Amino acid sequence: MAVAEMKKLNLAAMSYDRDKILNALQRTGATEIKTHYEAENTAVLCEDVEELSAAVNRLDGALGLLCAEVDAYNKENKIKSDDLKDGFAVSYREFTGAGALGDECDGLVAKINALFDERRELTARKTKTERTAQTAEIYSDIKEKFGEFSSTAHAKIRLGTIPLPEKDNLLKAVQEKQLCHCEVLAADADSALIVFTAHKSEEGAEEILAACSFSVCPFSYDKSGLEVNAELKSEIEQINARLDVISKEIYGLKKHIRTLKIYSDYLGFELEKLNLSEKMRATAKTFLLEAYMPKEAEEIIKLALEETTSAVYYEFGEPSEDEMPPTLYKNNEVVKNFEAITNMYSPVNSREFDPNTVMAFFYSVFLGFIMGDIGYGLLMLIGGGAIYLKTRASDSGIKRLSGVFAIGGICAILWGLLFASFFGIEIFTPAMPNPQNDRWSVMGIKVPSVLLISLEIGVVHLMAGYICRAVQCFRRGQFWDGMLDGFVWAVFSIGVGLAIVGLIDEASAGILAIVGGVLAGVSLLIAVLTAGRKEKLLGKFTKGFGAAYGIINYVSDILSYARLYGLMLSGAVIAQIISGYSVDFILSGNVGLIILAIALLLVGHAFNLAIGLLGAYIHDARLQYVEFYGRFFEGEGELFAPLGSNRKYIKVI
Repeated sequence: MAVAEMKKLNLAAMSYDRDKILNALQRTGATEIKTHYEAENTAVLCEDVEELSAAVNRLDGALGLLCAEVDAYNKENKIKSDDLKDGFAVSYREFTGAGALGDECDGLVAKINALFDERRELTARKTKTERTAQTAEIYSDIKEKFGEFSSTAHAKIRLGTIPLPEKDNLLKAVQEKQLCHCEVLAADADSALIVFTAHKSEEGAEEILAACSFSVCPFSYDKSGLEVNAELKSEIEQINARLDVISKEIYGLKKHIRTLKIYSDYLGFELEKLNLSEKMRATAKTFLLEAYMPKEAEEIIKLALEETTSAVYYEFGEPSEDEMPPTLYKNNEVVKNFEAITNMYSPVNSREFDPNTVMAFFYSVFLGFIMGDIGYGLLMLIGGGAIYLKTRASDSGIKRLSGVFAIGGICAILWGLLFASFFGIEIFTPAMPNPQNDRWSVMGIKVPSVLLISLEIGVVHLMAGYICRAVQCFRRGQFWDGMLDGFVWAVFSIGVGLAIVGLIDEASAGILAIVGGVLAGVSLLIAVLTAGRKEKLLGKFTKGFGAAYGIINYVSDILSYARLYGLMLSGAVIAQIISGYSVDFILSGNVGLIILAIALLLVGHAFNLAIGLLGAYIHDARLQYVEFYGRFFEGEGELFAPLGSNRKYIKVI
């Protein structure tokens, strides 16, 4: 429940040791290189990264093609394989020794690209040949050489095709000519193959063909239609055979995927080191480096440096007040699942209180309240837990989201027990009011009972936000700011919560309305009188007035928690309708209706669960970001990114 305290590493060493030192720091996994200040008599290190960057791109491009091919083949043939899984463990020795794989991997990249280039070329050639074969199909019955259909000294002879609808028009036009003749040799669904003959003295013969969209035979005169079709079919068969061989060769390269991935991440680290040169300074023979590191990693880094070289000077220091070190969370495995929710809004900055533990509790409670059903909670717990366990080796977003839903499922089960709801069916006498029907009277006005419970939950949430503000101030030594800007408003929230309970007629606790009102009134008065304590003259008045006016915003914030009731009610009503109709269909005894009931139960509840989780995820996060974090959160942090941690495929042990 804290952010790691960061220190600074300042280092100077010989230039020829730079690569070894960076490797040693990478192995610790505890240093983030920062831009070095402009030291006297030093210059920025400049490295040419274009060649290595191009090599990384070539490798990743070839690897992407190979993985996509293997994945498609596995899916098509229903093959289960671990060849494509990322995040596999690699020893540090194997990772650092991956540089020796250069020649092998360069050869593999060249081979992969050559195979895919050949396949693209053959595929284009096949498409062109198939189009030609389609054109030649109508000529397949012609056993004579096409040259035999050539014009003579006195006659024009044309062999070719016309659109089938033009056939009758052509024959009619030919009949009107004395020295013309046309014969239809073959026809298919689209075209007619004709041989047209006309005496050279016959005028308008060519115009007849043009009017009928005549296409002359495009094939060589020294071959017959039979030969052309046979050659084209043979060429297509040869292309298909070669394409099959290429596909098998590509798939056979899957055994090298692991090697290529290790080498890719190795080159990525080498490129990262070159890019980091812009953050360092150098003299003629030395280089200077600054880095952030967690305080507890000091001994590890010290040992790593001393084992690497004796020609190094380093010291550890504290970041200056105007610096904002990166953020490294120190949370347990449960809370880590919720860090991504905070990070979507903004990572915590390294100098503030980490609210993820508190937020995780309320987020889970709200998520469970919205779903509020034993059945849905079980599905969330089982489904989320299964995905979490399946992806536990990685630290992916899907793993963390599934963890959030699994924990929320536990809370949904607990709320479901209170509401006695199992897929919308009331299975025993509930301990909580019915969300649809039960009403409580507040000063004579009937209000949905669960709506009032939602508002009370909101008051507690806001109170927790003010307590977090107080804690943040106390950690910085700002005692009175914590008391007056945090603790006083937390007491005010307690008073508001007690007053709401006291105003509910069914609670029969009118004394709480008086106690709550006094607490809220006194704390509000203190907040108004002390709001301008740091201001002068008129500022003291305006600040106090602003604090009093803030009550309006406070009330609107409490009303925001009505969304908990709205989302919960909509899901509960839909679940009740689905289960109600399904039970009626089953009790009818009709086989058709029973089948329909099963389908309705499966599809209906799956849809309701999916829509409910989507709405709960979004609105729950909104309540954390606006109502809760709005009380104390500063954010604007940047997550700690240790040297060499940006790996795409492997996990270095």
